[in-house]
Amino acid sequence: MTDAATDGHLVDAAPARRPERIALTGRHVALRPLDPEADGARLYPALHGPEREALWRYLSPSPFESEAGFLDYLRGLGATPDPFAYAIADPASGEPLGWLCLMRIEPAQRVVEVGNILFAPRLQRSPAATEAVFLIAAHAFETLGYRRLEWKCDDLNEPSKRAALRLGFTYEGLFRQHMIVKGRSRDTAWFSMLEAEWPRRKLAFEAWLAPENFDAAGRQRRSLADVREEGLSAAAAPR
Repeated sequence: MTDAATDGHLVDAAPARRPERIALTGRHVALRPLDPEADGARLYPALHGPEREALWRYLSPSPFESEAGFLDYLRGLGATPDPFAYAIADPASGEPLGWLCLMRIEPAQRVVEVGNILFAPRLQRSPAATEAVFLIAAHAFETLGYRRLEWKCDDLNEPSKRAALRLGFTYEGLFRQHMIVKGRSRDTAWFSMLEAEWPRRKLAFEAWLAPENFDAAGRQRRSLADVREEGLSAAAAPR
């Protein structure tokens, strides 16, 4: 007989599935496998220019000097099973607005990371950006069967750390001198969301994304953090 306190609790050891080439569609945004030839020409101007250099600050590549170089990068990104890249697109027009990836995919351990995220300015701080993460999290937990979804970023990347917490990820710690990126030392902040946490995270996402949470000007009535806290308080209230 084993002792769960020392050996850990038993889990379903069946492996999770790898991402498949299917589209995930929401109210504000659609995720579909990145198509370098179809998406590259429209993404290049949306992600380049002097005023957009900061978008690339914490990514491994730098802004590309030419559209041809950018397309070559996307071809490499779109051809790999890990990372598996999704274009983030307007569901009505199909216009690509950025991308995100499922990466460091470990089906046997049922662990996957959402990362290599790049949002064009039009997508940033919008309901569509939040919905993109909601769609990929729901897919990872509910369809593919992962039990842990990770978010990692440069510890200097304060917007990414705030986004992880806002979206319901839990900060786990700092990996010091974890990487060398663009010739600079990088400490990496680690966050995670677990399958047991997902049902309540999902309810918060759905409540925040609901049309009635936004006024006529598109401003949120309640923040995602407030919605999540209200749900936790309701769940903890005596019955």
